[in-house]
Amino acid sequence: MKLFRAFVAAAALLIWPMMANSMANEKATVQTFYDFLSNPGSEEHAVAFKAATAESWESIGNYSGANKTKAKFIAQVGGFGKLIPDLNWAVEEMIQEGSRVVVRSRARGTPVGPLFGVDGKGKGFDILTIDIHTVENGKIVRSYHVEDWAGALRQLSAE
Repeated sequence: MKLFRAFVAAAALLIWPMMANSMANEKATVQTFYDFLSNPGSEEHAVAFKAATAESWESIGNYSGANKTKAKFIAQVGGFGKLIPDLNWAVEEMIQEGSRVVVRSRARGTPVGPLFGVDGKGKGFDILTIDIHTVENGKIVRSYHVEDWAGALRQLSAE
């Protein structure tokens, strides 16, 4: 029994660094998502996002029930980049459990035109976002997300 315990302890000591490294790599992979959101006009960040996501990646968070493909998401981010040139999506916390990475972040920016029909007349917004990314084989395969866009619109329309 003592030999078995020693074997298990030795195996754990050997495996733990590999698991920790894998978790760090998955967090770095997920970080490319936010780097792209904060730099939507950057071809370098777009290429990194494409490399970090599986071909079948989908964005899940549209209340219509229609998930976005990678191509549609990239187009949407490009549109946000033109509308909100100073958009910054800052990661505040990243937690990993198995293949899931949960991110709490803040999106800040100042639209140069109407956002969802609301003209902020030069005002900015600062909202909370929560995302859950699933990473398999080193690629993000799906991203669930919730952003407080109602809060952004309240901030833009405040007197």
